[in-house]
Amino acid sequence: MAVESADDRAIFVSIDDFGTAATYKVGTISGIFDNDFVEVDGIGGVPFAMQQPRFLCRTADVSTAVENDSLVIATVTYLIKVRQDDGTGMTTLVLEKQ
Repeated sequence: MAVESADDRAIFVSIDDFGTAATYKVGTISGIFDNDFVEVDGIGGVPFAMQQPRFLCRTADVSTAVENDSLVIATVTYLIKVRQDDGTGMTTLVLEKQ
C-alpha cells in the first residue's frame, strides 16, 4: 500500500519540475517522458540499439488506458503498447512512435 496521496504523486511528475505535459483522452496529464536507447538482440546474435519511449505518470490519470490508445507529447503521437502499473499509484506506459 502506498503512503503517498494522489496529490503527492502529482508533485513527482509536475511539469514545473521534471515532468512533461501529454495529451491523452482525459485531457492534459503530466508525467516523466524517457526515450533512452535499449540494446536488442539481433538476428545472428548481433546486438543493436533502438529507442524505447516510456511515460511514467499517475495511474489515476491513465486508469482506462489500453493498448493502441494514443498519447501526444510535444506534437508527436505515440501509441500505448504496454501499460505497467507498479501497485503504488504510478504507471509506466511503453510507447511506440507513430
